[in-house]
Amino acid sequence: MKFLASAATAVLALSLAACGPKSEDAADSAANATAEAVTDLGNGAANAADAVGDALNPTPSGQTFADAAAKSDAFEIAAATLALSNASSAKVKAFANDMIKAHTASTAAIKAAAAKASPAITPDATLTGEQNDDVADLAKLKGAEFDKAYIDGQIDAHDDALELMEDFAKDGDVAPLKTAAGEIAPIVKGHLDMAKALETR
Repeated sequence: MKFLASAATAVLALSLAACGPKSEDAADSAANATAEAVTDLGNGAANAADAVGDALNPTPSGQTFADAAAKSDAFEIAAATLALSNASSAKVKAFANDMIKAHTASTAAIKAAAAKASPAITPDATLTGEQNDDVADLAKLKGAEFDKAYIDGQIDAHDDALELMEDFAKDGDVAPLKTAAGEIAPIVKGHLDMAKALETR
């Protein structure tokens, strides 16, 4: 900010002192130089912010990605299995059936891609403590109350899964998993859209 204030003051002083063509040219040059400096400063700040963001949210390693994807699929299947018995809405049950099929398929796709990595990666599908808690909470609900909690959870889970897939498809460093992430991402986006449509009903 001190730099900007000093630069602006210099431009103003040159402009006020201008009384001839040469002075006007000098003032114009100073103004242009200041504008360029401000632009460079802004670009530098934006680049620094991006660097900080990357440092705080680095692209996961192949193993970390494979584990997160496997856990996500396992959670989806567990929650959907509950929905088949606890949901009251036929549309919610149909969605749950779709989730079981789709996430069983994506589990297979991630396993196959992980096996092609060098060295090979074995995904860990053990649910996290938070995922176990979410499944346990869902198991206590039935009917319309279950429907709402399940769909709300599906929106959150698919938001997270979509970010995971898109980020690894863009910046991942394990080629087979990167390809798989790119193929799975639009499917996850479709699931997210389906869940949001059910939420609005």
